[in-house]
Parts: sequence; structure tokens; C-alpha cells
Amino acid sequence: MERLSLACLCLLTWSGMTSADGNGRVVVKEGSDALLPCSLSTERNIIGELFDWKKDGQREVFMYEPGVHYNNGRSGQDEQFKPRVSHFQDELKNGNASIIIRNTKVADSGNYTCVFPHLQPQSQTFLIELVVGPILKDRRNIPGAATEPYITTIDQTNNWSLLQCLVRGAFPKPKVEFKDSSGNVIPAPEPQVSERGGGGYNVTLKATVTKTDTFRCVVTQEEIHHQVYAETYVFLPTPPKNGAAQKMSVKILHQTNDGILLQCEVEGAFPKPKVEFKDSDGNVVPAHEAQVSERGGGYDIILQATVTKTDTFRCVVTQEEIHHQVYAETYVSPKGFPTGWVVGLLITFVISLVGGGLAVHCFWRSKAKKFKEGSQTERVPL
Repeated sequence: MERLSLACLCLLTWSGMTSADGNGRVVVKEGSDALLPCSLSTERNIIGELFDWKKDGQREVFMYEPGVHYNNGRSGQDEQFKPRVSHFQDELKNGNASIIIRNTKVADSGNYTCVFPHLQPQSQTFLIELVVGPILKDRRNIPGAATEPYITTIDQTNNWSLLQCLVRGAFPKPKVEFKDSSGNVIPAPEPQVSERGGGGYNVTLKATVTKTDTFRCVVTQEEIHHQVYAETYVFLPTPPKNGAAQKMSVKILHQTNDGILLQCEVEGAFPKPKVEFKDSDGNVVPAHEAQVSERGGGYDIILQATVTKTDTFRCVVTQEEIHHQVYAETYVSPKGFPTGWVVGLLITFVISLVGGGLAVHCFWRSKAKKFKEGSQTERVPL
């Protein structure tokens, strides 16, 4: 299946791209490929449905009828689009009727409609505006200004996509960020930065995204008042409801006379969570530096801490961005510290011993008193 992403340098005004149940605009550079999204709001197999793409309401761009379309013998496609349009055959089962127009031209600009005329209970029409801009050069010719960043999709499943943005030879060192179509910054690990000959910087930034949207890699050099960006469209048939931690556990790794080494493991969390150990009073326990790795669409984290007191310890995982918190806990008793039941038994034994002693003392004192009273009675004359 062809890669469901499209990278382009955007030097024109960009107004965003919406999901398939609304109207949107796609802006690309002349000569690049344009992905026009069209997808039913709910997953639906459309292998047996008819859908028709038209430009400005008249020109036939791409028509699909069960098993037949313009790329396998069907006639009627406008000459302007031969043979530059293709669809995603493998994604039809997920309701995706999106198309790609290859090697775009300025003349391709216009309004495109994607129509399902026979869809039940009613037909559906989607509108996308395509703007193809001519290749423009940076006329300011600023020394050291970052040139076009390059976006690639490293890995992708039905519910996440791992994006990479590469910037070459920028000076001064730029700030690189991923943003969604609403301008929100996508959480990402620290970028990889290296210097190359000539005093410039190469920057590589990776980010995992979990929704269908247009994502922008923004490169900013405030010192020279320069900013440039590239965009990519990501289609995810089954985006997850959220990236809450899928699995977590806490266990005892090692025990010595000095304390107990605890380990907390978190799997598949996105965005990256805050992980910490706390005691029964809610105090944060000092811990070793966390081991963090990326896997699929989330983060795996291992956190270790050494505790030196008998208590219940809790590993707390917090993801503020999605208002989610979960924890796991364990009870520990380091060597040299009596466990709770032993302490309780000792206290019970002491109380019993003291109580028993008092009872014996009272018994013999009472006996002595009665004996004394009895002796005095015997001395009374008859």
C-alpha cells in the first residue's frame, strides 16, 4: 500500500485541513504530490460502493465502482488527470476513499468533491479545496537560514504514525517542533543535533502522532527572524481513544541489609507520563534516573528506587495532558526492620505479660489481706 503521507514545503498561506466530515484546504508546492482526504466518519467497508471525485463540479478526476476504476480500463477520466491519480485499494475496507494526485500543476488548483451517490441511508458529499503554488525562492537570501525541512514517515500502524523531520545546515541552531493543524505542539523527545562543516547544524526530530490530521514541522531561528516549515498528512483508520498507559507493575528486585530496590514498569503510554514512587504518606521517594524508550505509539518507562523503611510504596503514573493517573503499590519490610505482624505480636505479648503480672499481684495481695483479717478475728475473746 502506498504510504499515507505527503510532505511539502508551504510558502503560501495555509488554512488547515479538516477531517472527511467537513470542508478543508490542501496547499502544496507545484510538482509535489497532493493527498485529498475523503473518509466516512465511521469505519465502513466501501469495496462495494461507488464514489466519484470531480474538479469544479465537472471534470472527472477519479471514479471507483466495485472492481472498476479509471486506472484499470474504465473510460471517462479528464485528460488533465491521466495517469496521475490513484486511490488506496487496501484502505477501502476501512471507509477510506482518499486519492493522490501526482506531480501537481498550478492548473490543478480548484474545488474537489468526493461523492457517494448510492450510500444508504443517504448519499454523502465531501468538499476539498486544492491550492497548488508555484515554486518560490527565498528572496531574502539570509546567510544560515534553514532551508526546506524534510518529513518522512518512519513507521505506521492503523492507530499511530512515527514521523521524522530533518533540518540540514541551519545557523544559528534552530528550534524544531511538530504541530497539528490547530497549532498545538506535539510532545516529542529531545531532537538529535549535530554540527557539520561550515558552522551549520543538522537537526533530527521524531514524534509519534495518534490521530488523522495534517502535521507541520516548524523550524524557527529567532536570531535572524526566519521561520520555515513543511507539512505531512497522516491518515489513521482506527485512532485510539487516548494514550493512557496500557500496562504497569511494581516489583521487588533486590534486598540487602541496607534496603530494598523497587522497580516500576510502564508500557505503551502516550503522551510521555510522569512516573514517581511515593510512600504511604504521599511523600515522593528519591529514585534513580528513569529508563525511557519509544515503542510503537507510546513510551516504555522503567523507574527504580531504594527504600529503607517498612511501608507501603506506590508507583504513580501521571499523564496531565489527557487527565489520566494510575498507580500500583507494594508492601516492603527491609532486613533489620521487624515486619508489622511481628511488631504486633510483640506488643500483644508485652501487654499480656504486664496484664498477667498485675492480675497475679492483685490475687496474692487479696489473699494476704484476707489472711490478715482472719488472724485478727481469731484473737477476739468468746
